[in-house]
Amino acid sequence: MSSSDSFIDKQMLHSPRDQSAYSMEHHVIRCPIIGEINVYIQGNRAVSNEVVIMTMHDLGCDYNMYQDFIDHPRMVPIRDRTVWLHLEVPGQSFNAADLPTDYQFPSMQVIAEDLITVLNVLNIKEVVCFGEGAGANILARFAMANIGRVLGVCLLHTTGTAAGLFESIKDKVMKWKFDTAGMNASAEQYLVLHRFGGFSKARDNEELKTIVEQYQEILRNKINPKNLKQFVCAFLKRTNIADNAKALSRCPVLLITGQHSIFNATTRALHQAILKTCEDKTKVEFIEVAGVANVLEERPDKLAECFQYFLQGLGLVSSIPMHNVRRMLRNRTMSMEDYDRPKRDSFNSRGSSFDQDGQFTPPPIADQRRGVLSETMRVGSVSPPGSPAIIAGHPIGPLVEEN
Repeated sequence: MSSSDSFIDKQMLHSPRDQSAYSMEHHVIRCPIIGEINVYIQGNRAVSNEVVIMTMHDLGCDYNMYQDFIDHPRMVPIRDRTVWLHLEVPGQSFNAADLPTDYQFPSMQVIAEDLITVLNVLNIKEVVCFGEGAGANILARFAMANIGRVLGVCLLHTTGTAAGLFESIKDKVMKWKFDTAGMNASAEQYLVLHRFGGFSKARDNEELKTIVEQYQEILRNKINPKNLKQFVCAFLKRTNIADNAKALSRCPVLLITGQHSIFNATTRALHQAILKTCEDKTKVEFIEVAGVANVLEERPDKLAECFQYFLQGLGLVSSIPMHNVRRMLRNRTMSMEDYDRPKRDSFNSRGSSFDQDGQFTPPPIADQRRGVLSETMRVGSVSPPGSPAIIAGHPIGPLVEEN
């Protein structure tokens, strides 16, 4: 199979939440270096106006890791107006066979650079990137290497640094019982900590405990431990991308982390690295959600709200109203064509945050560059300008609260 060929296996899958059927196309695409990867296209490209969101999964997961989030009631309006392009790292499918003995598992950088083949084969011009953990790191690298094909990146629990002391020690401690014992307690503990951090401190501790147990069940019964070991090793050997943060700052960036995530500090550090090199700081966003370790699992409703603000700041899915919002003010001189066109310079970095009760605080001042009025909406308390990185902005104009 040449690099320009793909095998297509169309199938109907079911939504985990509402059991409604949706179209999912399965492609196997051969990339020049990393070889064949599974690609799943969710949604109808013919009716989505080609708004494509490209995902990459975290350690110990497959392409399905975002499905509950995509099918969340707050996400359905976005899901129905977009196409989701789910990519899988080689060998990470559920119940996957062992990778060939002569297969040289690629580095995070090589994976990222080779993914452009997928867009070329499928004739996709531009994407919005969405990923968590190791997947977010790969997509950040992809954006740096292919900035002209990326409208924006939404990255959860992203680390821009090389592996720290904690990770290096854990690597040596469990190096590597995978080979003799398959999935084992040490490796499982590392992976749970990687994805869920200090989940015992999370507000919804019992609910998250169930999610963690489900993840452990997947690790024990569905993930090939030999293949996973190679992915984990590639992640632990990752290079520092913060040093090249200027390349990432050329497109809008939304960084999101939970207060108790073990990658909270490294996500903050990446945010600061981007800000230092970014000529237009309004393109860079940072949001910390209080009281949670894993935003995707614990607060999908708030993540959906953040993501919708982000997409609408890019000029996408502009017809979707915000939850509990009556209208969005916009410049009356803008034509509908201008309003709906993706905009790389329409991102506003004024302060906003989520508090312990999930109340969202929009920015105190509207984006003057888009000509909207300087007004505010209070949902919780408004953080003052210049507050620490715990605050972040939303990318669209001011909102009027629903009565």
